[in-house]
Amino acid sequence: MCPDTIRCVQSCSVCAMSTSPRQLPTGKLVPLPIPQRPWSHIGVDFVTDLPGSEGNTCILVVVDRFSKMCKFFPLRGLPTALETAEHLFQQLFHHFGLPEEIVSDRGPQFISHVWKAFFKLLGVSVNLSSGYHPQTNGQTERKIQELGGYLRAYCHEDQHSWSRFLPWAEYAQNSLHQDSASLTPFQCVLGYQPPLFPWTEEPSHVPAVDHWFRESVGLSSSPSPAGCSTTQE
Repeated sequence: MCPDTIRCVQSCSVCAMSTSPRQLPTGKLVPLPIPQRPWSHIGVDFVTDLPGSEGNTCILVVVDRFSKMCKFFPLRGLPTALETAEHLFQQLFHHFGLPEEIVSDRGPQFISHVWKAFFKLLGVSVNLSSGYHPQTNGQTERKIQELGGYLRAYCHEDQHSWSRFLPWAEYAQNSLHQDSASLTPFQCVLGYQPPLFPWTEEPSHVPAVDHWFRESVGLSSSPSPAGCSTTQE
């Protein structure tokens, strides 16, 4: 099944147009230290300037460097440094606790004194990627590329529908087997792969329900346009 799926993705014209090219960075590769537990070291970044979708125009992307688990949060606009920190508290840290380190690019939110002071009081180290070597936050950049490919593949007919597909993109990414651990991010963090839609296509005799299940099962079971697992860059 896996080889057939990979061949199908590799021969898919929509996937070919949606995915980003892969190119090795210049210079000496110095990988970040490997974390010892899930969600102790994270990368953050934004996807901006998206078509309006249910009032949202950007996405906050957070990646756990240990498990490669990712979280995608739709936002109504690009937040300030304080709003970004508050959002991480309200949507992420109450699930996994405070991280030891946050890596980001040099966006205005992350170089601000507010961002640095906020996390200094919490004892969280905040580090910035080099302008000449953005691969310091390479896992997050890779997830953003794969997210973009997924959304382009499914939203090419209606670019304003991406908010609706975002949860399925997150589920698909967190269900990919990682070469480094031979586990999915779900399995690495939760200890199991969350089951979804044990549906046998038996009709419910309620057309609206049947339509929802057919559509949702197709989205949740479709492979990522990347067609492969990810590793630390």
